[in-house]
Amino acid sequence: MLTYYLVYPILYLLSLLPMRVLYGVSTVFRFVLFDCIGYRKKVVERNMRKAFPEKSEAELQQLANKFYAYFCDLVVEIVKSLSISYTELQKRFHLGPDVLSLLNGYAEKGQSIIVAIGHHGNWEWAGNAYSVLAKHQLYGIYRPLHNKGFNKIIEKVRTRFNTKLISDKEVIPAMRQNRKDNVISATVFLTDQTPTGKNMYWTQFLNQETPVFWGVERIAKMFDYPVVYVQFIRLRRGYYTAKAYTLVEQPRLLKEEGQISELHTRAIEKGILEQPETWLWSHRRWKFKRQDRQ
Repeated sequence: MLTYYLVYPILYLLSLLPMRVLYGVSTVFRFVLFDCIGYRKKVVERNMRKAFPEKSEAELQQLANKFYAYFCDLVVEIVKSLSISYTELQKRFHLGPDVLSLLNGYAEKGQSIIVAIGHHGNWEWAGNAYSVLAKHQLYGIYRPLHNKGFNKIIEKVRTRFNTKLISDKEVIPAMRQNRKDNVISATVFLTDQTPTGKNMYWTQFLNQETPVFWGVERIAKMFDYPVVYVQFIRLRRGYYTAKAYTLVEQPRLLKEEGQISELHTRAIEKGILEQPETWLWSHRRWKFKRQDRQ
């Protein structure tokens, strides 16, 4: 916890700076990270080459530049989350009436839902922006960090506006307890992470064979909760919006295994193709081969 007591006060003080100053910090950070250090540059470029084989090297370099600019902005936006007011957050992350109508419509019917998202846009601001307006109790599933200090900082970012967290090891027991307690919940799954072990669904994603967590599909069928996909769209620097649509209303009616996994994978892929620079390309999404996981 020494990390927390040393780092958190510094980050909190930084978060009090105006966004225009923080974006100045981001610009310098991008130069150091991309041009000087080359942070995960090989991973980013390799991922992009595989995903977009039709693009020239010049186009891929331009996309990588845009990604690093977005990534550094995302870092300072997450820092800003430690102190941002809800009024400012509402201005910067707009949730339109169509999104709220869809999500809150389920809550008004007493229906808990599963929300599928990706590491696309600013998912941290999205959760906080929705939590205050939600008629569901919003739960975010997360994988605890090994460093407990940084983990506590991330928890503060994600729970400032009424979002609750569930460890990835406790998802099913927590959802069962919520149902037993008649909690109308919206449980958020990040669907584009790399699964561990051998129990995974394989599909084509961004032009390559990719493993996908069974979690959304199997848990949706277990509870028969509707699955809603939410996409986060960057309008310009520091401003986002969202769109949402239902992938499946009654998961148990889908008998063929893999159908729900295909639906949420195609949804995140479509969003990435529409705005590729705002996906987390520095993540080693394709580090496993199928033959290594059978």
